[in-house]
Amino acid sequence: MLLQPGFSADTMSSRPLIFVSIRPLWHVVLIALMCAGGFRSAADPVLGPWVPLFKGIDRISGTNTPNAANPDRSVLNAVRVDLNDPDIRLMSTPRISNYVADYHETGGMTVSRFLQSHKAQVAINGNFFDQTQYYVPEGSPMDLYGLAISDGVVVSAQESAANSAVLTVDASNVAAILHTNWPAHSTTGIHTALAGGYPVVIKGVNIGRQYLNQPSNLHDANPRTLFGLSTDRRFLYLVAIDGRQAGYSDGALDYEAGNWLLKLGVADGINMDGGGSTTLVMQDSLGNPLRLNRSSAVADSGKERTVGSHLAVFANPLPGFISQPRVIPDDVATSVTWTTAASAISWVEYGPTTDLGLKSPVPTTPGTVQGVVLGGLTEGTQYYYRVVATSGAQTYTTDIYTFTTTSFDTAQSYIVMTNDWRYTTLAQTDSTWTAPGFNEASWGGPSPALLWVDVRAAGPDALVQPRNTQLASDPSNGGYPFITYYFRTHFQVTDVESNRVLKSDAFIDDGAVFYLNGVEAYRLRMDPGVSILSSTLANGYPCSGDATCLDSFALDGSALVNGDNVLAVEVHNYNASSPDITFGMTLSAIHTAPPPPRVEIAGSGGTLRFDWTRGGFVLQQADAPTGPWADVPGPIVAGPYTNSVTGSARFYRLNR
Repeated sequence: MLLQPGFSADTMSSRPLIFVSIRPLWHVVLIALMCAGGFRSAADPVLGPWVPLFKGIDRISGTNTPNAANPDRSVLNAVRVDLNDPDIRLMSTPRISNYVADYHETGGMTVSRFLQSHKAQVAINGNFFDQTQYYVPEGSPMDLYGLAISDGVVVSAQESAANSAVLTVDASNVAAILHTNWPAHSTTGIHTALAGGYPVVIKGVNIGRQYLNQPSNLHDANPRTLFGLSTDRRFLYLVAIDGRQAGYSDGALDYEAGNWLLKLGVADGINMDGGGSTTLVMQDSLGNPLRLNRSSAVADSGKERTVGSHLAVFANPLPGFISQPRVIPDDVATSVTWTTAASAISWVEYGPTTDLGLKSPVPTTPGTVQGVVLGGLTEGTQYYYRVVATSGAQTYTTDIYTFTTTSFDTAQSYIVMTNDWRYTTLAQTDSTWTAPGFNEASWGGPSPALLWVDVRAAGPDALVQPRNTQLASDPSNGGYPFITYYFRTHFQVTDVESNRVLKSDAFIDDGAVFYLNGVEAYRLRMDPGVSILSSTLANGYPCSGDATCLDSFALDGSALVNGDNVLAVEVHNYNASSPDITFGMTLSAIHTAPPPPRVEIAGSGGTLRFDWTRGGFVLQQADAPTGPWADVPGPIVAGPYTNSVTGSARFYRLNR
């Protein structure tokens, strides 16, 4: 009898014994049990072909054929990761910045955002976590269940026998599945680890039937996320089974999920967090996330769940006639280099939309190593591009990719989110309270932001931290907040002329008016062109009514002066029965100062090696400092570049 660690003969019952000891007769025995006990038979899974997505990553999809005995329909999407590919890299969700074990372990994200923020090629959800409100703001702290390790750092320890089915991978991509990680194994040498609830396939045997008739709804027909390994541990399988969508896919029971895994080639497989969390995403050619499965959460709400655990896979593009272009964006120009499998004439088509519309010069001489500078661009702007090559009568094109030009804006911080503020709830009947010379000594504070009041015990605003200073509510308004709260703070400026462009990020519930040295500088969700009184209501509110996301805006900096400056802010509620007020903001001056390109030159034995730090420049050479200058043949638009130098002196420069 085959027993997995952590399971007793009682929980296995006699059915696995029949399965293991007379496996060739299992289908016959299964039919008899189904008729006698009402068990549903597994509809035979039908899979399509493996389709390459990236180098070392293939995708497959499939569905079953429901029958009278088993009306459930399952739709599967999966990827197969070749752990022997030297360019494959794995990463699970890292620790949150203010990490606290068993409390603040990770910052929640949708799977799509996790893939995009880390520039991964594939991502999927992982561990179970302690959140029942699934659409909380991204970045909300999460506590993971079971072991989680990211880049060799333990994010979540194994706390108990629950959620102890673990995938581990070392720094060399040697993977293992622990059917139970309790008592907890040593974490030495583990680079990446994620924990699921329990195993469904052990050593090529589907053990999913042992979970039938269990009280937990985890064992119902659900959407499922599954991780699996092949017998030789070469392939990692990341599987998403859709569910809870009548007419499309109902989900899978544990043994049905096991059947899918065996069909894929999995020898050991575990059940991860599923349900509405099940989301499998790939990167498209523009770097954007593309969902491969149909999440039940998206089907219900139109948006992905914010989940606490993810697994990202990094891989290189599939090889083709044109190599993956290398792009070095700069502010108003960008360098693009690529190679071709054979000598070809090639160029770049580009533009601000996927329609492209612009074209780099077409060279007259074919080659296999190509480079071009795209000039006349706008800083801080997204562009789309593709490479086109002709060789003989054949034309080749890459997918459309994207890059964003850089911006050399630098920020001088004046006010931080936890800045000290003076505050009052007394109605201000004229504008003197906004002026630099106003006497604020009778006001409360100075106290650090965020400043807040909330009549609810645990309103959503509590997710925004740190809430440092609690404000008074209005006893004459039934204990609800005052309509208006007033705030003042001071900051110093030493170079006005280069710092007049002011930018703010703020948590504000609901509306506000900002005054710089007594001059109105911005209105946020307050009607324009009207006088603002203490009874004036905001005309809108942030997010879904709570300050759980940042407002970003620019303020008029024309009133800025050298020396002491005063920022005054009045924050208004949306209605008299609104339960909360929140205020905290940053203020920075933005100015542009592009650094010069830095060139590094190393020489040895008549060979020079050039490298530089910015894109959009062409390497030129001359026999004298006064010229004439000519492009180094290529042209050479990106380093490193190595050249043999003999004879007389040679001079080099970067030119745009």
